[in-house]
Amino acid sequence: VYTDSVDMTKAWYQSRYDKGDGTDYLNCPLTKEEYNRFVDALLAGETVAFHEFEKDTPYFEGCLPVEVMAERGRQTLLFGPMKPVGLSNPFEDGRRPFAVVQLRKENRAGTLMNMVGFQTKLTYGAQTAVWRLIPALEHAVFARLGGIHRNTFVCGPTVLDERLALKKRPNIRLAGQLTGCEGYIESAAVGLLAGLFTAIPDLPLPPAETALGAMLTHITQAGGAGGVQPMKINFRPFPPGQTVPNGKKSKGHDPKKFASVLAKAALNNSLNH
Repeated sequence: VYTDSVDMTKAWYQSRYDKGDGTDYLNCPLTKEEYNRFVDALLAGETVAFHEFEKDTPYFEGCLPVEVMAERGRQTLLFGPMKPVGLSNPFEDGRRPFAVVQLRKENRAGTLMNMVGFQTKLTYGAQTAVWRLIPALEHAVFARLGGIHRNTFVCGPTVLDERLALKKRPNIRLAGQLTGCEGYIESAAVGLLAGLFTAIPDLPLPPAETALGAMLTHITQAGGAGGVQPMKINFRPFPPGQTVPNGKKSKGHDPKKFASVLAKAALNNSLNH
């Protein structure tokens, strides 16, 4: 979106919870009525047909098209890309809006903004009509309309060994999203591991109790009836019991802090040996 085409009598700059300098995000609010009208149009919008080779490709749950999220329930977007938490509307006495579309700077000069979380399969004509139902974008000029990207990744447990080398071509290592991880930090971390394993072939594996070890385990050992799916780091791939001592929850227990303490201890122990 060209920034100068956004109606600044209806939009304002603010980062969630006032983090940062407050100029990275431009917020376009919607009332309940405007939100419902937007969802109705979104669900009725014409979409681009899949190519034959795409038809059986599942969506990545962490990067769904906005219309697919809307199909899962009218309120779904309010807990996704249109969530209003951490924002206050200066045109409404600082009250939290019902829904918000955030625009993020696309270039250093701030002349272009990107609609955050708005991957879509809508046709270009439908996109223009639907996006302009957002009050602040009623007269918006779009520099580029949206689409979705395809994630291509290998089935790690089948083709990769525990050090990210191809089982059939051990002189080749994979790194980044191609391995089945998801996210900028995660991709960089897996690239770091691949580089270390290449430079130091007998380097001990990172402990399973650490984020690096948990991600490596997911990439090279996970999978089940549903196959392998990309994943950002979270506490699910950590060893059982790492978030809850002795498998029992207790009052005041912070599972994330507990897991972090164990991770640091495991990493320090590994580095010292």
